[in-house]
Amino acid sequence: MKVTLAQIPHLANRVAVELARSGLVTMTQGMDPIVAEAKKILEESVKQEAALEARVKEIVNDNEDEIDFYQADDRQLFFMIKKKLAPEYGVILSYEDRFSDLAHKILDAIYEEDLMNYDVSENRLKNIIYDAITSFIADNDEIERAVNEKMKSFQKQLIPGTDEYELRFEKLYREELTRRGLV
Repeated sequence: MKVTLAQIPHLANRVAVELARSGLVTMTQGMDPIVAEAKKILEESVKQEAALEARVKEIVNDNEDEIDFYQADDRQLFFMIKKKLAPEYGVILSYEDRFSDLAHKILDAIYEEDLMNYDVSENRLKNIIYDAITSFIADNDEIERAVNEKMKSFQKQLIPGTDEYELRFEKLYREELTRRGLV
């Protein structure tokens, strides 16, 4: 599953919380700087993929007549072009490999900024970060379903995409994260 920019603050917070819960690290400046570093790296990754997808859409749109003439499958063509251009944009398409790479980058950034001390192997900490990312994604679908059910229960039905809808959704999302002990 793709991570969105809206999910990044929650995911970055989850990484810091899981590192703190592990009992294997001592955070030298608290959780906030770790959240900030994780957020920066995650945002960069999401923006790289967005830039890649924008370029792929541009290529597909520029060649729309040929695609229609040859009756090519747009989705398959999109993925093939994305796969071809991914290395150029620094995007790893396999989510498992991408999340592992992100875990390494987050740990490296935390180490470089001297934000925590630890006496265990870096691989063990990388696995904690990787598990935080993958468990966040697994939990996210369930949380979004619960929030959508709550949104439907309100008397005033809001239109998805409006500011009021987004604000209420975000508030309920944070409440659900808190209720589940994920924040």
